[in-house]
Amino acid sequence: MAGDMLKFVQVSQAYPPKREAEARAEDFREIADRYAVPTAEEQSARCSQCGVPYCSVHCPLHNHIPDWLRLTAEGRLREAYELSNATSTMPEICGRICPQDRLCEGNCVIEFSGHGAVTIGSVEKFITDTAWEAGWVEPLAPGRPRGQSVGIVGAGPAGLTAAELLRVAGYDVHVYDRHDRAGGLLTYGIPGFKLEKPIVMRRVDRLKAGGIVFHEGFEVGRDATLEELRERHDALLIATGVYKARGLSAPGADQSGVIEALDYLTASNRKGFGDAVPEFDSGALDAAGKNVVVVGGGDTAMDCVRTAIRQGAASVACLYRRDRDNMPGSQREVGHAEEEGVEFVWLSAPQAFGGQDKIENVLIARMRLGAPDASGRRAPEPDGAPAEVRDADMVIKALGFDAEDLPTLFDSPELGVTRWGTVLVDNASLMTSLDGVFAAGDIVRGASLVVWAVRDGRDVAGHIDKYLRAKAKEERKAA
Repeated sequence: MAGDMLKFVQVSQAYPPKREAEARAEDFREIADRYAVPTAEEQSARCSQCGVPYCSVHCPLHNHIPDWLRLTAEGRLREAYELSNATSTMPEICGRICPQDRLCEGNCVIEFSGHGAVTIGSVEKFITDTAWEAGWVEPLAPGRPRGQSVGIVGAGPAGLTAAELLRVAGYDVHVYDRHDRAGGLLTYGIPGFKLEKPIVMRRVDRLKAGGIVFHEGFEVGRDATLEELRERHDALLIATGVYKARGLSAPGADQSGVIEALDYLTASNRKGFGDAVPEFDSGALDAAGKNVVVVGGGDTAMDCVRTAIRQGAASVACLYRRDRDNMPGSQREVGHAEEEGVEFVWLSAPQAFGGQDKIENVLIARMRLGAPDASGRRAPEPDGAPAEVRDADMVIKALGFDAEDLPTLFDSPELGVTRWGTVLVDNASLMTSLDGVFAAGDIVRGASLVVWAVRDGRDVAGHIDKYLRAKAKEERKAA
């Protein structure tokens, strides 16, 4: 009952305790366990049950957060899970990797009052982990067969969400992905200390058991053109994400030892699966014993620096051209990295990369924040101080991702794209320039958060269902 809530004055904010930094830097396990039941109930009861729930407003999925917090506080965990699951296809994943400090928790009313936000992400993780252990997560139940099929290109969070909802609606669903495992960045881009891989694989296994067909190791353009997939299916969804790494123009950036963030993280995650990874085993993608410099300030950069610590790097430094207050990554992740021994060099940028045949050092230019740019953020500019030299045996470029050239890759020049290379869609229907071909997720909005990809997958599934129902109706009329 609401009377059991509003305990934020008496009960202090308490996240699940983290393992000591030295211990957690030795492995790729998640850094904190989940709540015990009494603690989860107590922390949920801190919710103020405010009339305008800003936590829900600022959640891309508009999760019913105050309601499942209340149910958790009352010990009604199965109902809390069912309500959480009603708006999200992967709540325990979002509970782990969403930047809650920028979304739900960052907009919690009691955070504004100085009492510390409700620990929403940790409770969300607790609810669904409990549901898996208790057997409350039911198998995917396909809807009544509709006799129509959907092909989905990309097995990341947007594609998996759409696949689940369309299968529940009764469609035959085929998912095509270039990797040998589904999950996209959930599987190969995000390290295990943030998202252990069995958490992802059990979601994928549930979809496979529900009759969704996965074509892994399948590249559109190599194994079939986009047009050939259109002929196989009644509708298509492009949900590839964005994987083209942004480059560095500094001299020496193309030499050995200067590597891409995604190559580095993928190799590390593959080793976690027990795969043979020749580039890791050769040392090219292994930070062990090396002086590592990571360039970038987003969440991918945080994943790289913390992975390097766990691989036994001699030192790890992160260069970011703005200051701490203006970095795009989660401040919570920065704190974790600092605890684990990462050095942050704020207001710095690589000016050149030195070495004979392979990277040996980085020439670092000091920066200052100048006038605001077009985005409203103060633009970094050189401050005129002498450049500094830092030893480096490995440099990881974590500068973000752009869209690949899909019209060329897919042998589909008629596929419309924006000037940024993202797929152009009708905002009202999420359909591309090709009839019956939809797009969603990062390939439409640009590199973004997993929770937005889940939201986009949910939205596009509704549009595809509407399109296919109209198509079936027209075919019945014509028959």
